[in-house]
Formats: sequence, structure tokens, C-alpha cells
Amino acid sequence: MTATPPFKSYVAIGDSFTEGLMDFADPAHDPAGTDPAGRTAGHDRTDAPGRTDAEVVDPTAGGFRGWADRLAEQLVTSPAGSTDLTYGNLAIRGRLADQVLAEQLPRALELAPDLVSLCAGGNDCLRPYTNIDHLADEIESAVVALREAGIQVLMVNGYDTESASPLLRTVRSRVGIYNSHLWTIAQRHGCYMLDLWGLRELYTQEMWAEDRIHLSAKGHELVSRQALATLEGTASTRQGFAMPERPGRPVRQAVAEESAWVRTHLAPWVSRRLRRVSSGDGLEPKLPGLTPVRGEGD
Repeated sequence: MTATPPFKSYVAIGDSFTEGLMDFADPAHDPAGTDPAGRTAGHDRTDAPGRTDAEVVDPTAGGFRGWADRLAEQLVTSPAGSTDLTYGNLAIRGRLADQVLAEQLPRALELAPDLVSLCAGGNDCLRPYTNIDHLADEIESAVVALREAGIQVLMVNGYDTESASPLLRTVRSRVGIYNSHLWTIAQRHGCYMLDLWGLRELYTQEMWAEDRIHLSAKGHELVSRQALATLEGTASTRQGFAMPERPGRPVRQAVAEESAWVRTHLAPWVSRRLRRVSSGDGLEPKLPGLTPVRGEGD
């Protein structure tokens, strides 16, 4: 990726990963009761130029931050960003790739930012009937539209599910094939690639929320730092793909914890699939317009 001028505007599109689920903006709403980054949400909300004192209002109780919000804050003081950075987040949980591209891509093109992050397809990979090659074609068409509009694109590949829940381990090969397509698309069209698959630090237990599907606040912070390093061209080179070791559990404890996980997290997910409903039904983007951003610590 060749050097580009500093980004003065950034829009994120995608699903729950980019919306920031389980990264609670208000630590009081976090089941763990802590915010590892030591900060709460730091954006102003406005659809017009000029800063206000209004705080971001998320469509969920307590609100979520996520890696994209954190990246926006970091770009304010980065050589890749600007002190006058504006930011929008159009991502909504539960969205399939075609919904992201139909609902969010046109708005991103309308806002015409310098940078768009595109993270979609994870929910599609969970569905056995999804044609991965067709999914990649859809993503490439979106990337072409963004690049033809003069917008730089930060693509995001899928994480390795080898050490994830049994449900997610079954889709590892599908995610791997999808990632291969994404790397090809990035190479063809000169995109940045946020490589989650190879980010081995991501696979320690503390990086994941209780549902084992979404990242914890620490996980979102790690991803945001990797995204920033990718844009700055400073992402370190790593070797090896061994997963970090996780502590063993007595059989009785393992059975109890797995049963609780199935009851609390897997069963509701399956129920929604059977009823053909989504956790994002009826929700609107938390930041539908370009919004001035406070830097970290402001």
C-alpha cells in the first residue's frame, strides 16, 4: 500500500463486530464492571460541521464503543489522521453482507469520506448455504465502487475460529476460503488489510466476551491498535500460527460452563435463526453522519 495523505474523515460499515458489541461505552453496563482502556465514549454527535458538547447516544442501553470508535479516537493524534477528523459508524449487528452493502454502502458513498472500513461476511460464513465465491464477488463490487469514488478502503478479514466455540470451529475452512478471496481483493484494488487471522494475541481468553463470539473491551482495543498500525504502515511482522495456551478445566467445571454457554448464548442465537429475526432488527446506526472526534484522553 502506497503512502496516502492523512485521513480527515472516516466511515465504518459492517455488522456487530464494527458496531462494537460487548465493548460497553459505560463500564456500569459491563458485566465485568471494568473498562480496560480506562475511558468512556469520547465522540460528539452532529451531522453538520462544528463541534458540540452533545455526547454520542447509542441505540442500545449503555451503548457500545468497539474497535472502529477507538480507531477514530486514535487517528486524531496519528500521522495517518487529523486533529479535525470526522467519523461515522453505520454498522448494525446481525447484518448479512448483502444488507450491509444495500443499506450502508450508499450512505458511505454519499458521505464521501477519505477512508471507509469494510467488515462484512462473518454472519454469512455461519450459514451453510452461503456461496462463499458469490459473497466475495459482492464484496469486490463494493470495494470497486469505493475506490472509483476516490475512497481508501480498510478491509478486515475473518478471525481464526480454531480455538473458538464448537459452533464456530465448524466454519473455520469457510472463513479461510473467504479470507483468501479478501486478500486477493485487497491486492487487486490497493486496499489496506486489517489481518485478524494472523493476530495471534487476539486468541487469549481475556480478549473475548462471555458469549465467545464477540470481543471484550480488551479485544476491541487490540484490534483498533492493529488497525492503526496497518494504516500507519507500522504493523509488525510476526512468525508462527500457534494458538496461545489456555488453562485447562476440571471435567465437572467444563461441563457446567459449556451447559451455561449453550443455555445463555447459543440457544437464543439458534432461536433467532429459526424465527428468521435478527438482533439488529429495528436499530439505526449509532453515528449516521460525519461527527467530530475527541482524541484519546480528551
